[in-house]
Order: sequence, then structure tokens, then C-alpha cells
Amino acid sequence: MFKRINKLQIELPIPEYGDKNAAAAVQELLGGKFGEMSTLNNYMYQSFNFRGKRKLKPFYDLVASITAEEFGHVELVSTSINLLSRNITFPGPPDITPLQAGKDARNTYQFIATAQTALAGDSMGRAWTGDNVFNSGNLVLDLLHNFFLELGARTHKMRVYEMTDHPTAREMIGYLLVRGGVHVLAYAKAIEMITGVDLKRMLPVPDLSNAKFDYARKYEEQGLNNILYTWSDHDYRDIRQIWKGENPETGQKLRVIDGTPKGAPIPDLDDLPEEFAPGIDPDDYQRIARMLMEKM
Repeated sequence: MFKRINKLQIELPIPEYGDKNAAAAVQELLGGKFGEMSTLNNYMYQSFNFRGKRKLKPFYDLVASITAEEFGHVELVSTSINLLSRNITFPGPPDITPLQAGKDARNTYQFIATAQTALAGDSMGRAWTGDNVFNSGNLVLDLLHNFFLELGARTHKMRVYEMTDHPTAREMIGYLLVRGGVHVLAYAKAIEMITGVDLKRMLPVPDLSNAKFDYARKYEEQGLNNILYTWSDHDYRDIRQIWKGENPETGQKLRVIDGTPKGAPIPDLDDLPEEFAPGIDPDDYQRIARMLMEKM
């Protein structure tokens, strides 16, 4: 089962104004073929369907713990999209077209369907699909797929980083470049342990260090490129049998931390009366508050 913590993995800058087309581009990092919804669901179903959990426990623990981190990545990218949608429209009567900014937006559907919040889809508005999940049942093949999937995700993050200079988008991408690099290395080490093939010699792919990205550098300076979390208080600790030795890029020692990172507050999204969201006016709020107090 999963334990939920009401925090983001990192703190995101809350902009005064978002960027509707940057939000559309970042959608690819959420619901694209190589987005966080794909990494989450690939690893989640592989962990659910894993054969030989006891016999091959370190490898099961690896896929299962990374699954938990990917839930947080989905939340982080979704929150970034929501923040990139701040203050783009304005409240007012319908006849003055308060949502006019959505007409020329790269992703008009976001204004119509979700009141300017994240969609379960890609940058072209296509819905995410379970067809993006690969779970062959063969451990080496699944790990090799995961290695490739993380490299594809890394490439797309780098490209979206180069598409927008919005600090909220870049903060999120900088962090995920570092954490994604950890997952690439973890899967490479797991494959090497099973097959003897050293995929680490290929890294990084693309051949550009995360430290070249301003918004990623500080996370590498914090050592987050060397850490795997168990994402559990007591379980998944056998990832230590795989995540050990040195980071091949930096020579720094690899570490496993039991539990989760400290985290940061989740931003509270403002009312959007022009989107009828959340649709609770001050009178409703007072009435609901009284009813909630009566139940105590």
C-alpha cells in the first residue's frame, strides 16, 4: 500500500504570472510517452506483477521504491503546470470574455476542461494511455526498457528546458534531471549485476552533464545525484545491494536513505471565478464552515 505525505519533493517558485504556452510544453513531461505518468505506471505495474519477489528481492525493492518516487514526480510536474497557469485570465461577467487568453493558447483544452490545471495528457492534448506501459515479465528486458525510458524522459526534459526560461518550469526540470539521472544509473547497475554488461559506460545520454543546467547544479551540489530513497519507513532496504559504490560521473559515494526527503509545502491554488472554480462563493464557504463545526 502507499502512504501519502502532503508535501512536494522540492519547493517551487510561485510566479506572479504564469506562461500558458510553457504550461502546454511542460504537459509533455507529465502525460507524454516519456513523461512522468509513463515512468510511474511502467514501474508500478512491473512492481505489482513482479515474479520471485523474495528470491530477487533487491531488484523488486529497486523497482518498487522508484515507483513511489515517481508518484511524487507526477505531483511535482502537475503542480508546475498549475503554477504556470497563474493570472492568465481575469474575473468578470461572461460578455467581456474573461477567458479570452485561452482562445489563442497552445493548449486551449486546458482552459475548457480543467479550469487551467494539469491534464492527463501530452503537449499536443492527447490523453495519456496505458499503451505506454511495458511489462514483459522478463526482469532483464523490463530493466532494459526502464533504462531506455529514463533516457527518453531525460532527453525530453532537456528540450523543454531549452524551450522556456520560466523559473518555475526550470526549477522543476532541473530537479528532475538530477533525480532521473539517479534512476538511469540505478537501472544500469541492476542490469550489470544480472548480466555483467556495463551500461554505465554509455552515460550520460545525451552526452551533456546535468551540471551544465543552472537549475540542476544546486541539486547536484546537495548530493541528490548520489542518493536513492527507500520511500518507506521499514521496507525496500535491499536496494543497498544494488545502489552501492561510486557515481561513475563524479566519483562520489552512492548512498541509500531510509524514508523520504524532507519535502516542501504544496501551493494552494487561488479561486478562479471566471472558471467557476472551485465554485464556492463566500456565503457558501460560511455555510459549509458552520456545518463542519457542527459535526465536531
